[in-house]
Formats: sequence, structure tokens, C-alpha cells
Amino acid sequence: ATRVSKVSVPGMEALFIPCRSTKMFLTTTGAALRRRVHGGGRSMSTMRAAVYRQFGGPVAVEDMPRPVAPAGGVVVQVRANGLCRSDWHGWRGHDDDIASLPHVPGHELSGVVAEVGTGVENFKVGDRIVAPFILSCGACPECVTLKQPTVCRRQQQPGFHLWGSFAEYVALPRADLNLLHLSSAVDFDAAASLGCRLTTSYRAVAQQGRVSAGSSLAVFGCGGVGLSAVLIGRALGARIVAVDVSAAARRRAIDLGAEVALDAGLPDNELREALLE
Repeated sequence: ATRVSKVSVPGMEALFIPCRSTKMFLTTTGAALRRRVHGGGRSMSTMRAAVYRQFGGPVAVEDMPRPVAPAGGVVVQVRANGLCRSDWHGWRGHDDDIASLPHVPGHELSGVVAEVGTGVENFKVGDRIVAPFILSCGACPECVTLKQPTVCRRQQQPGFHLWGSFAEYVALPRADLNLLHLSSAVDFDAAASLGCRLTTSYRAVAQQGRVSAGSSLAVFGCGGVGLSAVLIGRALGARIVAVDVSAAARRRAIDLGAEVALDAGLPDNELREALLE
């Protein structure tokens, strides 16, 4: 059964902390995805998926058409999912990329290749994979000239442009360009966090911020992306100060490698002084 993952690499189980505004979606979707999926004579042309039929409406597990591998793409049997604030925004109707309903959300995924489309060279049925949530085209100026596929002008995103991974199966186009083989040393739960929250933080901390050993890194907000930034900063040898209103989030940041954790509710002048110490 597909599930909302609680990431299980040591230290990474804290990477998702639901904020209050995600609770309704998390409660509804989590209950749906925790159901055990049984074959029970269902047609091979259908699958179980979490689906909503109106923005902000109920998320229910239903029998939905099973996807077919597109040319150049694959169908993945989903083994684990993460839940992102962007899923909540999509469900609420805040994202114009969701052009029609009903819709299956989900974009933080890992799984096993179940079907291979024509033209795919690097993947076969049975391969363990992880996917980024932006599936770039590899041909536009952003991809070719700027070397920035995350801002690809023809990107496709599961859970937004396409039906997503809160399902037994998901179709992913552009497989050779975007998917990565997943080592057996990395479990599916941990891998599900890689394609969105960790890559977002990596680009911010390592590529844009150019954080290195001895650098000082302040992380404001210790949810999924913020805690990923703490992990990455620690791996790069930075001194990390975490800032959050939540005492639980601050404790998790310390557990993951922050040297100091400050209460964001402090008066501005006190917080500023503490950051500069």
C-alpha cells in the first residue's frame, strides 16, 4: 500500500512537520493512504488512488484508471510518498497548473518501475527509482543554456500538470532525463523526501548560497525544507542557527545538527543580537 512516508534515515524522520494550515489535508489524505490496498479481483486496468473532485473538498480513495507508460516514460508502482505544502495549495485551488478535476495529487515519491514506454533506454521493469518533482524537457534555453532544469519552461510536474503519486501507480514522462536509480541501501521512505524538499534546500544552500565549511547559516522556519537545509548545512560543515516559533521544531533542528535554535517570537532586536553573536 502506498503511504505518507515518515522518513526513516537516521535523523531524517523529522523532515515533515505539518503546520496548522495543512492539517485538514493531511488528516484526509493520510487516512486514505493508510488503507491497505487489496487486489480482490479488481481489473488490471484500474488502481486505487486518493482523489479529490473539487478544490478544498473531500479526498477519497477510489478505483481510478491505471496509467499507461507514455513514449519516453514509465509507469511506477509507488512505494512511498511525502506530503508537501504544495499539495495543500493544489488541493485548495491555488495552483493554475491543475487544469481539470478530478485530480490525484502527490509529487514526493519513490517506487519500482512497473511498465516502460517506447524509447526508454536507461530503465527496465523492476528498477527501484526516485523522481524529482520537476520533470524537465532538456531542450529549452533554461535547460540547455542556463543549466537550470528546475525552471524549465516546459516542465511537467506529477501532482500538478499530471496525475500524481498518491496512488498505486503513477506515469512519469521523460524518464531517461529525469529519473534516478535508487540504491538498495536507501529505503523508499527516505528516498521519497529527496525529489522536492531536499533538492529545494540543496539548491538554496549549496548552489545559490554557496555554503561551505566554516560558513554561518541561519535557517528561518524548521519544517520539511528548513530541516533539510539544516541537514545539508551540517554536511557542508557550516555553523547552523535555526529559528522557529515552535519549540518542537527547534528541538528537531538541534537533533539534526543546528548548534543554536532561537525562538522566532523574540522581539526583533533580541533576535537580531542573538543571530549576530
